[in-house]
Parts: sequence; C-alpha cells; structure tokens
Amino acid sequence: MRFSFVSKEVGNGLRRNFTMTVALIVSVAVSLSLVGAALLMSAQVDRMKGYWYDKIEVSIFLCGNTSVAFTCTGAVTDEQRKNIETVLGTLESVQDVFYESSADAYEQFKEQFAGSAILANISPDALPESFRVKLDNPENFEKVAGALQSVQGVESIQDQRQLLDRFFQILKGLQSFALAIALAMLFVTVLLVMNTVRVAAFARRRETSIMRSVGASNMSIRLPFILEAAVAAVIGSTLATAGILASKYWLIDGKLAPNLTFIPFVTWSEVLAIVPVLYLVGVGTTVLAASVTLRRYLKG
Repeated sequence: MRFSFVSKEVGNGLRRNFTMTVALIVSVAVSLSLVGAALLMSAQVDRMKGYWYDKIEVSIFLCGNTSVAFTCTGAVTDEQRKNIETVLGTLESVQDVFYESSADAYEQFKEQFAGSAILANISPDALPESFRVKLDNPENFEKVAGALQSVQGVESIQDQRQLLDRFFQILKGLQSFALAIALAMLFVTVLLVMNTVRVAAFARRRETSIMRSVGASNMSIRLPFILEAAVAAVIGSTLATAGILASKYWLIDGKLAPNLTFIPFVTWSEVLAIVPVLYLVGVGTTVLAASVTLRRYLKG
C-alpha cells in the first residue's frame, strides 16, 4: 500500500473518532504518567539506598552511671574504653573509628534541637559516650556486634541500617501502591483501545467489506486502524514524558534539591532512561490491544 493512502486513511479515522481518540490519548497519558512516577520513585529509592548505606555507621554506646546492662558496673573506665578501641582495631571490617564524648554528644544534640523545650530536660551526663564505627560493608554489622556485645564497658550496639530499612520499606510500599494504580489504569486503557477500535471498525465496515471483496489482505485492512491507535499512543506517551521531565526540572531540581540538600535526587540520565520505557509500554500495549481486537473482527 502506498504511504499517502495509509496516511489519508489514518487522518480520516482520527477525525471521525475525534472524541474517543482524545479520550484514548488522555487515558494513555495518565496511565503512563503513573508508570513513570513509579519508575522514578524506584530510581530515587535505589539512589538514596546507595548514598545513605555507604554512610551508615555503627554506634557503640558506652556504659554510664545509670546503665543496667550486664557488661556495665558503673560508668565506663579509661581501661575499658581503651580495650574497646583495641578490639575495634583488630576487626578487618572496620574502616574508621570516631570517639564521641558525652559533651560532644550534648553539643550536637543542642544543634539538632535548637529552640526546643526538650533541651531544658537534658544534661550532658544524660547522653552516653560512644564510638562511631564506619564499616567497609554494612552487611558486616553482625561481626562487629558479636565481637563487642560481651565486652565490659559496652552498654548497647546500634545498627543505623535498621532505621533506614524501615524507612525504605515505607517507600517501597508507596512505590508498589503507585505501580498497582498504574497497572489498573493500563488495563482501563487497553479496554478503551479495544472499544475504540471496535467502534471505528464497525463505522467503516462498508469500506472494509469493499476492500476485502477486491482482494485486499488482512494486513492492508488492519493497518490504518492500528496506526490510528499507535498515533494516539505516541501523543499520550509524549504528554506523559513531558510531565516526567517537567517534574524533574521544576519540582526536583527547582524546589526539592535546593531545600533538601541531604537527599541525593535522581539524575537526568536516570530520568531519561525512563522515557523509552514509557513509549514502549504505551505504544506496545496499544498496538497489541488493537491487533487482537481487529483479528477477532476480521474473522467475523
């Protein structure tokens, strides 16, 4: 078939079903926007994991005057503190060790809660001494905990990864929820595509009957319908892509990144990697749904 004939048929079909075509474009745009948002959230979570897990420390809190742990017989002594530091130095998984006194911990506490009423109820003695330990791999926490949990002078050992894991579980839950909504919208889009193609085929049944009677192949009859659906899908995918790129430019880079400097946000390369996925899902799903519908129609 000549390109001009196919183009004319596609244009005529889009004009005849203008309302349903607009509905299809909007449906594709909304569903793919949700898919893009879910993928963007996934990339953001992975980036935050890589950044924060690399900075995770193990906090080893030392005994104070009120400690009740079995390894404590009062406030940690100089000898016990040196022994703990020696044990840490023998562990291969330990990269860096930083000592924080009660006074240092209190100064940091004051900075974090400046202006809060809680400061009136906290004294330097209430905050324990600690060692901040940087590991070569956060997975090696159990080795450090096993070596120190029975050492005199150690009150407790805290793995910051546990706190982050809870946070990331919440983010993963939100991501799964967004993806579930996106898949539901894609299903609605598939139904809309099938209905749009069915209506268009019924409205042009006289034309397709004539084409079939003169020996036109099934592909020749189907192609204009499939291309109409594909054009609508491309437009919807483009709108969804524009929304994702606008979110990166104005929301993430323009609003969030300057104010939340402690969060590593997704890069442009990670965002642009989502774009082909949106077009593939949008156009692929639409063309597949249209092809299945037309195959059933042509058999009748």
